[in-house]
Amino acid sequence: MKRHLVIATASFALCAGMISLSQAQEPKESTEGLDMQAARAKMMSARGSKVAYTKKWDLSGLPKYQPKQKVNGTIRMWGSNYITDGFLGGYWEAAFRKFHPDVKFDFHMKTTLAAVPSLIFGVSDLGIGRKITFAEQELFERYTDRSPVEIELATGSFDVPGWQPGYGVVVQKDNPLTKITMEQLDGVFGADTGEWADKPINVYGLTLRYHQATEISDRVLKASDKWNERLKIYANFVSKAGKLERGMNEDLAADKYGIGIVAAPTTNLTGGASQPTQKVLAVAAKDGGTYIPYTLDTLQNRTYPLYDRIFAYTDREQGKPMNPAVLEFLRFVLSQEGQAEVMRDGKYLPLTAEVANAQLKKLEEAAK
Repeated sequence: MKRHLVIATASFALCAGMISLSQAQEPKESTEGLDMQAARAKMMSARGSKVAYTKKWDLSGLPKYQPKQKVNGTIRMWGSNYITDGFLGGYWEAAFRKFHPDVKFDFHMKTTLAAVPSLIFGVSDLGIGRKITFAEQELFERYTDRSPVEIELATGSFDVPGWQPGYGVVVQKDNPLTKITMEQLDGVFGADTGEWADKPINVYGLTLRYHQATEISDRVLKASDKWNERLKIYANFVSKAGKLERGMNEDLAADKYGIGIVAAPTTNLTGGASQPTQKVLAVAAKDGGTYIPYTLDTLQNRTYPLYDRIFAYTDREQGKPMNPAVLEFLRFVLSQEGQAEVMRDGKYLPLTAEVANAQLKKLEEAAK
């Protein structure tokens, strides 16, 4: 009897241990930083290896690159991982070294958060990332008593999450709205006509801790940070499948009275097509202006008002020349040859001649 009891007890303990192990190994959702970092790295590595656009824009209006001086040394580049998650960083390096074979590149591309601080503390020559924030600008100016040199390198993508995609105004497909102005967006998305007149407006967006919220506030809310109190906010998380998810698109697609400003509105965070029950509104830059749809071409030519950009930042100490290798590299990126590599990589969009020439003029002024 005792022997049977011992066996039964051992069997129960073994089963309990197996159940406990099974529960421990069951996938679960996570918002832990390192879990999201691992999921994000896996996603962006796969996305970076793909060419999203094969269209060839006319770059003939951009200047051809003509070196003003032969340069050498190492360009230490810190910042956005998207430059090296794809092929663009390598493309720029190889093409630039055809003109300047004695220049080497030292890439430290982990996050756009490092772009400006790396300049401040002297470990980089060039920081690349999204638009500088107020806090980063203040930090730079407090330590250097000057502003950084800021140059636009490319226009953000159309539908590749991560590569600075444009922002679309998204509603559910049965919503009567088809277009909206920037002024209406500032006025809590302007949904005050027709079927919406006596309905609550459900406003969707990302957590205000994300840089996208700051960008939207600067460009839509005139930097007021006065957000609709009904704003439903979302943040990234790792799903049970181990993928980076958000859930905003799905909820917005099911809400007839919802409206949101969404980066890469024709896709979702994982790179698939957006919900079929959503539609993207045409946007006018001002009241009485032309309503521009969200398309690949209207983002590239910047007629659609909510495009995004990727920037380069560098330092130029007063009374001293700008780093000659950095100056030549930025001149190269703004040329036909540099923007051809943007187009070849197929995620960011090449600058128009108007924008490239304006940035070249700004660069030359900064270098004087």
